[in-house]
Amino acid sequence: MQSENPFLDQVAKFVTNAAGAAKGVRDEIATMVRTQGERIANDLELVPREEFEAMKSVALKARSEIETLKARIEKLEARPVPIDKHESRIGLNRPIRSQSPKAKRRR
Repeated sequence: MQSENPFLDQVAKFVTNAAGAAKGVRDEIATMVRTQGERIANDLELVPREEFEAMKSVALKARSEIETLKARIEKLEARPVPIDKHESRIGLNRPIRSQSPKAKRRR
């Protein structure tokens, strides 16, 4: 549909070209912003979401295992230790060899 007014034809071409140029500028700006964002993320050494979620599940599992082990330790520490009638507390710390071979010869 072509109008008979050449001025309106020129304005229509100008607007069409301006819209195309504006879209190109917008796309270029979006590309630059995306590139800058990626560079900043790489500089900050950010991890991907998948790695974060994997490490989070590992940490939660480790925490539950720690809690289980703490409960076992508390249970074991609460249990009384039976002492043999023939062994005293001092006797438990004595060395395996009570005397050196040289000490035996001196006697």
